[in-house]
Amino acid sequence: MEVILTGIIFIVSYIFIMTEKVNRAIIALAGGTLLILTGVYTIDEVFTQYIDWNTIALLFSMMVLISITEKTGLFTFIAIRFAQKVKGNPIALLIGSGILTAIGSAFLDNVTTVLIFVPVMIQITKLLNLPLFPFLLMIIFSSNIGGSATLIGDPPNIMIGQAVDHFTFLSFLQHTGPVAIIMFVIQILFLLVIFRKSLKEARPEVEKIVKLDAKEKLLISPLLYKSVSVLLLTIMGFILHSIVHVSMTAIALSGAILLLLLTEKDLHTEKVFSKVEWVTLFFFIGLFTIVGGLEQVGIIDELARLLVATTEGDYVTTTILILWMSGIFSGFIDNIPFVAAMIPVIQEFESYGMIYLDPIWWALAIGACLGGNATLIGASANVVVAGMAETAGEKIPFLRFMKFGLIIVFISLIVSSIYIYFRYLLPYTNM
Repeated sequence: MEVILTGIIFIVSYIFIMTEKVNRAIIALAGGTLLILTGVYTIDEVFTQYIDWNTIALLFSMMVLISITEKTGLFTFIAIRFAQKVKGNPIALLIGSGILTAIGSAFLDNVTTVLIFVPVMIQITKLLNLPLFPFLLMIIFSSNIGGSATLIGDPPNIMIGQAVDHFTFLSFLQHTGPVAIIMFVIQILFLLVIFRKSLKEARPEVEKIVKLDAKEKLLISPLLYKSVSVLLLTIMGFILHSIVHVSMTAIALSGAILLLLLTEKDLHTEKVFSKVEWVTLFFFIGLFTIVGGLEQVGIIDELARLLVATTEGDYVTTTILILWMSGIFSGFIDNIPFVAAMIPVIQEFESYGMIYLDPIWWALAIGACLGGNATLIGASANVVVAGMAETAGEKIPFLRFMKFGLIIVFISLIVSSIYIYFRYLLPYTNM
């Protein structure tokens, strides 16, 4: 009975999130509350087992850092300079935003990158009077694709890296990096085909952007130096976190608290907190809660075990099926809890006689990261971008995003299947 009830609550919640008739944070929290009231799990279990407080704390910390830094005019300065460098060309802006986002997502992490870069693109599109939607799509797709290339780029990769001792930063770069590069090129071509006409027809106010003095928008003050210094220190901490053995969440929290202490006389803490995307944070809490219900009643575990039964332990079939399963499910239930459920299942594969599991781990990593592009709730970066866009008055329609996201994910899984088969599975079948 609990299984059926949990499934119904999840499906109904998801339908309401898709239709967007009610705020998605309210729906997610309502779904989680219903699961608590019906006894699927206790509130203690929700708070201690299913809500990923590391992700919530990381997001909150970066929002604080970005909101303080934004007061200095730095993002507006960068936006104007970027637009001037490409002379306001919409196509060049679209490609440039994708390249910068992908690189940032690979070497920072995709959530941090979009928190930094989305305000910049919002400023640019407003200045040039360009449609924001194509640029938001480019940022989301590029963040998930770029994040799939490295150990620290996307939360699922971090989780897999922690589960497999011999996986290093270089390992991910060597194994997931090539398919990420291929998909990045494909998604740029895809978005250019889709939006080339509308961007060409746009009439960007280039003269307006050329005449602007970017330096006038930059507030040269102690606040600027403090903000940039702490932000750079935090980013450096992200890059070196595996060396210094400090979690990214701890680094982000330290950076946020340090900057709050340093800028208390310049900015009231209440004003800083008022700029935090609270709706996005509470949506994450609700989403973790309702997906936790699927974990609690064993639905996710059962789906994973069904995979093994379906393939009858065949190595090649299992690997490809995990790729597609992780790609599809990660798009609809968020890739973090899905990967969390799959890790112990894959570890159990050794008991089925599968000794060399590396290709299966790569299939899970690639599928989970790239599958996150399917919907607005498929990955943490998607939710963050949607929240920031809504705050700026540019709401991203769930179904409109999914129309493009599903195409990108389908292409990603086809390309990844070919890549995994020829790189890992074909040599195995010839042994």
